[in-house]
Amino acid sequence: MPKKTKPLSFDEIVSRLRSLQFDVRPASQGANGMLVAKYGCAAVLAPAEKGQGAVLTVKSGVLLAGEIAHILDRGFQKMLTNSKITVAATADRLKALHLFQEELTEVIGAESFYNQALGTTSDVYMYDRVKGRDLPAAKRPVPAWELPAETH
Repeated sequence: MPKKTKPLSFDEIVSRLRSLQFDVRPASQGANGMLVAKYGCAAVLAPAEKGQGAVLTVKSGVLLAGEIAHILDRGFQKMLTNSKITVAATADRLKALHLFQEELTEVIGAESFYNQALGTTSDVYMYDRVKGRDLPAAKRPVPAWELPAETH
């Protein structure tokens, strides 16, 4: 029968992350949070409520312009976006983010899900063909294929 491992304390997790060459420093967002960075990616961790372990308070993302950027799927391309900048998500950045998430998940003892283990998953999906679908019918934009031929 497999042995149960004792959950690590938040301080033990921070120490282990530092020993694995993660950059760990106090986060500007959230009290008690620690910004954890490696491979140009980052996340914010905080102590779990019961005193054992850590929880993600800001999901993993790529560091761009000093902020954590998350993945936006536009249907034709994945983008990295934060409050300052939106750029194309290159294969190198996505690989780095996936590796960062794998290592961080293992150290903090979080569950690893099958679909996330296959590769990066998007935080937001915004396809142009469904743009405005949540608006009332009278305010929805008319799709190009429904416009008269002479207007496009």
